[in-house]
Amino acid sequence: MVEDTVVKSKEVDKVAFPPLQVQSFEQVGETQFLTTIHDADNINHIVVFMTGTVPFPQGMGGLVYFSWPDPNAPPTWQLLGHLAEDKPSAIFKISGLKKGSVGSNDMGLNMNAFGQQLFSHNAQIGISVEPILHVQQQSAMVTNQTTSNYVQFCQKMLENFLNYASSFGVTQAQMTPNPNETFIPLSVLQLWYSNFERRLQQNSNFWRT
Repeated sequence: MVEDTVVKSKEVDKVAFPPLQVQSFEQVGETQFLTTIHDADNINHIVVFMTGTVPFPQGMGGLVYFSWPDPNAPPTWQLLGHLAEDKPSAIFKISGLKKGSVGSNDMGLNMNAFGQQLFSHNAQIGISVEPILHVQQQSAMVTNQTTSNYVQFCQKMLENFLNYASSFGVTQAQMTPNPNETFIPLSVLQLWYSNFERRLQQNSNFWRT
């Protein structure tokens, strides 16, 4: 099993230089592969891809994990997604994962799944080759959690806007005539909020269309 990673620095997000770091994985267990990424502070995205030299075994896929360095603790692993024969490459955004590395039990991966390791100051990427059904189920959990977080953020943002706008509400009797101001009934905002929230619950990506 051979996979590679391409690491994009902050500068590379803007231009094609400096050159990308390309690193191969080292097998550290029967079905575990590991690579270390240096200068992790400057990394926003990683690209993991199969070279095509050796395919996954029949009915197998690879779960991709990321470990952000903690100078005072052994590595813990965050599940990013997966690779499979029908998905030989993937791009993962890791800039939001650096500060909040979760415990290993969140995705059922033991902290030492990629071998007993010393404290690390470098980010690491691990791939665990497992039955494809399990891989797809675990990867779907990551997708669902991301969608749930996005929906919650949108709901909180809408509530904050509605509450803020409502705090300036006045009755018609309290209004001071001003020909230079445009007034919007609060009921219009409330209706918009209800419609937006309903569509968001039905399809969190409705705004893309």
